[in-house]
Amino acid sequence: MSAPEPKLADQIAPGASGLEQLQAMIAAGGRAPIGETLEFSLTEAGDGWAAFEGLPGRHAYNPIGTVHGGYAATLLDSACGCAVHSKLSAKQAYTTLDLKVSYHRPLTDKTGLVRAEGRVATFGRRAAFAEATIKDARGRIYATATSSLLVFER
Repeated sequence: MSAPEPKLADQIAPGASGLEQLQAMIAAGGRAPIGETLEFSLTEAGDGWAAFEGLPGRHAYNPIGTVHGGYAATLLDSACGCAVHSKLSAKQAYTTLDLKVSYHRPLTDKTGLVRAEGRVATFGRRAAFAEATIKDARGRIYATATSSLLVFER
């Protein structure tokens, strides 16, 4: 059995705090493998918040002719998760426990660039809670989410 592949953040900035890892990832292009697949990138991160930008398009369409809800859910989960990631010490990790998504309007290939912004609501020793929104360039909301995340020692 081979050893597990190191986490992307550890490959980019080993031994760094969560925020330092995210900032190194942004400097390196801001894309995890899922960002390559769905065409979105981490663009900004600060203490307790993170932002992703993506261009929804036909690559993510569902059979009814709009962007699949999983695209929005993935952006929102990434924004919530990386907001929490920004609060981690070098010895901590996290995982999403739940994600509640509300869809306000459909995304299409005509929507243009969207921005998912996540913010930590509370950060505790074992659990964190975050919220996120997806907005277009005009500030219209397309989806919102709340998330509970487990924080643990590596």
